Amino acid sequence: MAKIFTYITFKNGVPDDSALELVNAAKQIAPDASPTAVVVGSGIDALCKEVAASYAEVWKVDNEAFAYPNAEVIRNVLSSILPQECILLVPHDTFGMDLSPGLSIKMDTVFMPDTVGFGGLEGSMLKCIRQEYGGAVSTHVSCDITKGAILNIRPGAFQPDESKAAAGQVVDKSAEAGDLSTKRVYLETVAAEVGDVDITKEDVLVSIGRGIEDEDNIEIAEDLAKAMGAVVSCSRPIVDAKWLEKSRQVGTSGQTVKPKVYLACGISGSFQHLGGLKGNPFVVAINKNPKAPIFQVADVGIEADILDFLPELTEAIENL
Repeated sequence: MAKIFTYITFKNGVPDDSALELVNAAKQIAPDASPTAVVVGSGIDALCKEVAASYAEVWKVDNEAFAYPNAEVIRNVLSSILPQECILLVPHDTFGMDLSPGLSIKMDTVFMPDTVGFGGLEGSMLKCIRQEYGGAVSTHVSCDITKGAILNIRPGAFQPDESKAAAGQVVDKSAEAGDLSTKRVYLETVAAEVGDVDITKEDVLVSIGRGIEDEDNIEIAEDLAKAMGAVVSCSRPIVDAKWLEKSRQVGTSGQTVKPKVYLACGISGSFQHLGGLKGNPFVVAINKNPKAPIFQVADVGIEADILDFLPELTEAIENL
């Protein structure tokens, strides 16, 4: 079995939730797998120690050149330090989509994007599970991993490994980083505009999607949010229609939120939307389409038209 590595993404010195999810993704490939984490950044000693709580071994590549994650130079680093024919798991976020295709070419290995599960390993053939048409169809794709593989894993597709019992060691690979030159030049980070409400700090979100149908119907969600002591957020179609401001959008192109309770009202559940949902919240999905992908991740699923259901729920909560 090829050695399995995971690429750890982080922000402000804090590892992304995907760091723990990739542990279980590796174990689904091989139940006895003990993956090695790879952390590339600048001034990352404390970060690596935190990651080592969940990994038996952490490879650290520390250099000022990595103060901003540049996929072009990190591809060179990974192709220099990773052994041939290994399996690398990468979060399927915007950075992972930039990093992985070119890395697979440099390492002459197979690349599989947006993987949500694995169906078993037969010889050198690994069955990867993906979703098509907004999650309406699951596809099983067999990959020949004889020469290794770069597998992008959808954030949230695997439960995080919360055990943190590894007490692993940190191995400094900085001297093996190789060529750090790059044609890309980091200019600046543009912070998202702050709206009247910061949804990233809310414990309860009532989130609306296409199922709200009309801008005037948003009042229904606002009434429910008021009754619950919550805030209204939304998926991208609502922002594209200019019914709510961008600061209310949850998703990979919007805000990343970590509420305790998340009501997904009339939201289909695309991976772009779910990519903005972190922290393992209690998810309640309300949708009139019983095949909506959101039901696959929901703790409670309710098949109903939100225009009928939300007012009834609001009235029931107010009566309590």
